[in-house]
Amino acid sequence: MENLKKTEINYPYLEKPVVIYERECGHKIVFAYKKGSLINISSWVKTGSINENDENNGISHFLEHLMFKGTTNHKAGEFDRILESRGAIVNAATWKDYTFYYVTIPKGSDERNFKDTLELHADMMLNPVIPPNEIGEPFDINNPVVSEKRERHVVIEEIRMRKDQPWTKVYNLTNKNMYTNHPYKRDVIGTDKIISTISRETVLDYYKTHYTPNNITTIIAGEINPDDVINSVIEKFDFKGRKNAVNKEFISDTPVQSTKMTETYSDINTGFLMFGYLGPKSRNTKEATILEMIALVLGQGQSSRLYQELIEKTSKPLFNIISTDYYHFRDGGNFFIQANFKPDYKEEAVNLIKEQIQSVTDKGITEKELKKAKKKLKAGFAENSETVSDIAETIGFYMTVCNDLNCVNEYINAIDEITLEDIKEMANKYLKINNAVISVLMPQTYKK
Repeated sequence: MENLKKTEINYPYLEKPVVIYERECGHKIVFAYKKGSLINISSWVKTGSINENDENNGISHFLEHLMFKGTTNHKAGEFDRILESRGAIVNAATWKDYTFYYVTIPKGSDERNFKDTLELHADMMLNPVIPPNEIGEPFDINNPVVSEKRERHVVIEEIRMRKDQPWTKVYNLTNKNMYTNHPYKRDVIGTDKIISTISRETVLDYYKTHYTPNNITTIIAGEINPDDVINSVIEKFDFKGRKNAVNKEFISDTPVQSTKMTETYSDINTGFLMFGYLGPKSRNTKEATILEMIALVLGQGQSSRLYQELIEKTSKPLFNIISTDYYHFRDGGNFFIQANFKPDYKEEAVNLIKEQIQSVTDKGITEKELKKAKKKLKAGFAENSETVSDIAETIGFYMTVCNDLNCVNEYINAIDEITLEDIKEMANKYLKINNAVISVLMPQTYKK
């Protein structure tokens, strides 16, 4: 048996420590014990749009689709057919820093479900065929004459559907304008032009480059004893000497130094806008948690400042929807304010949001707001520790994006330690109006 480095991490709300095995090849295996009838097996890969360029943008998401199209041991469709017949939920997702694949399945009265799921999941991760008849032939997007539509057409249709979504348009514009050089500026799903022409060989090369032992973390959450199954997991995840990736480091972009506002037009009836700010790296747990807390206070829920001040209490309602988000990324998070508004009042809508942000940078938040935000963040984390799928997803995020599961305890501790002074300091560091990228999407009739 190969040498394993074993680490135990006390994980909030779980009755046993999370056990991490790091193999000689770099592959990590994580066990999270959770009593119950379900088991989740997932694998997180440290690649997403962060590893793409202008020639292959969208390849990570395209590959995610193609991973389900058969292996050297199982034909296309067998994976889903076998597992879903046993009540499994099978899915995957791609984002900027990662791609992950998971199966949640009833444990059953014996070990058959676990063993079969493990075998199928490992086979999919290590031995995808990406058959030509499933990917489909490349074609000219301007002259799409093909005899048979395949997976590249499925993804292209997904891209085209997103093009018609106002929120997607305003987000993509904001995201692009926040960055100068970092690959985060690209849309994760890519473009129809790239997906229509990208070759099978390019996809396979991308898989071989990034789906390597040091880039993969496999997580097993459920009522499983690690000692009973670790050898089986190692046996199934036989990388056969596959070389590890040399992961590229990127320089984080700096925020804009004067407010950047862009206006575009579409066939819509109301206005959409988004404010975007660059934030700290995900590994900077305290600062990222503070921005998450500010987002909660400002615009999450009907009791938030933005909702109360700009929708509930105002005598002149300009907004239909207004909310905030904070996205954690490896090389720097994103703070967003998004709103749907009456287009006749565009300038006033933008200025009202600016005033609310200025209030936080000038005055911070109240003690009552701070206590409520801390309570909500803790409750949210507790809720994400109730199911095996949520537990695995949280662990996958910390292992893949933060590269350290100890960050989970840093996060809980940070919530307790954050002060009103911390809130005001971070608001001034990251949320000054000069550092804002503002995107506005207006009805075509307002185009001059």
